[in-house]
Amino acid sequence: MAETSASKLSKRIHTDGSTHYKSATAPANPQEGDLWYDTTEGVLKNYNASASAFVKVSVKTPTLSGVSGTLYVGATQDLTLAGTNFLTANLVVNFTQSSDSVDVDVTVTPTSQTAATVTVPSSVFDNVTAGNVVAVKVTNSDNLSSGIQNVTAIGLPSGGTLTTSGSTRIHTFTSSGTLTVPSGFSTTSEYLVIAGGGGGGSHVGGGAGAGGMLESTSYTLSSTQSITIGGGGAGSTDTSGTGGANGSNTTAFGVTSIGGGKGGSGYQAGFSGGSGGGCGHGTGTNNNTSATGGGAATSGQGNRGGGGNQTGQHAGGGGGGKGAVGADGAAGGSPGGEGGVGKQNDINGTNHYWAGGGGGTAGVGGSANAGDGGLGGGGGAGAQSPSNPGSGGGSALNSGGNGISSSNRNGGNGGANTGGGAGGGGHGDGDGGTGGTGVAIIAYTL
Repeated sequence: MAETSASKLSKRIHTDGSTHYKSATAPANPQEGDLWYDTTEGVLKNYNASASAFVKVSVKTPTLSGVSGTLYVGATQDLTLAGTNFLTANLVVNFTQSSDSVDVDVTVTPTSQTAATVTVPSSVFDNVTAGNVVAVKVTNSDNLSSGIQNVTAIGLPSGGTLTTSGSTRIHTFTSSGTLTVPSGFSTTSEYLVIAGGGGGGSHVGGGAGAGGMLESTSYTLSSTQSITIGGGGAGSTDTSGTGGANGSNTTAFGVTSIGGGKGGSGYQAGFSGGSGGGCGHGTGTNNNTSATGGGAATSGQGNRGGGGNQTGQHAGGGGGGKGAVGADGAAGGSPGGEGGVGKQNDINGTNHYWAGGGGGTAGVGGSANAGDGGLGGGGGAGAQSPSNPGSGGGSALNSGGNGISSSNRNGGNGGANTGGGAGGGGHGDGDGGTGGTGVAIIAYTL
């Protein structure tokens, strides 16, 4: 049968009867000596009848011009390789570090002739020492090797309680300490820094303000950090308000969150802080509004406390939270002011509320409810029976404590490591609760 024009165009007939093909796929029914230029690989191949296969007439030497990505000690990571002549399969990537006795091969499939990705195996990252240089080279399927590219192994930060979520590492500090950052490490991170909540007021006292809350999603972590975690303020234990305290500051990652303001006791106004404390059941002989009786907040860190009220059976204001002001104590039936709600943040993998304000106390001898603590660890207020005490604010790392309406009428404590403000104490011998301790959390993805 006569050969078609298309066939003649796809091959060249030589005088010895051999044929030269040029195509992306191997020709059918080849003969010994036929040549095929493989356009997929860009190489010339010769048909070997004894091997029943086309074999390369010439081979290609790979080059390795760059390695991008970071080789971390103790954690897996992908590296991207750039070069030439990686061919299409079975590229062997070699990692060598003689002083750490590392000599490991990983076989990968290149993404192109000039690019490949390799996942660093545990036999490398678990054995190499931070600061040591690892030599990387490639060998292609022609069994020819490239030159070496050096990659320095970088250590990872340590300190606090470390948890992981995929490739994200989370360091949580519930007490003071140090985040140690090795030389050469630098990454963009997010942080949450919360101060200690204030102590609750006593004797129909106001709820305490939450500790100041600061957050960022663009912090460059590149050096060792000293972490100071603020404690919760003590609750007041007398009608004059001489006892009790604001929460303590938390300092971390170059910022300082201000401790929450303590709640006012009796006729005392709330105290300023990260979030302001709620007023006691009024100041002097006047009914009070939040504008005059609630403690002020620190700009950008929280909200003011609620005002107290002397009308009817008296009621204390709620402490401010990060997400909202503390509610005013009400007139008439005199329910206590609710603590201001905190703010949600999922830095630790759970979308908790943080920095809720403490609840203010219900009126004297009435049946109204005392204020609940704000979501995010605010303590519930105590109450004189038959009033119902306030519940602690939940949806938090640790919920705030409930107030009490039995003989001691004490306010509930703020939730530990939430910065929650404490609840105010009930009429008479009701003591304010203790504020929740602060926290500092930093998270970054490798």
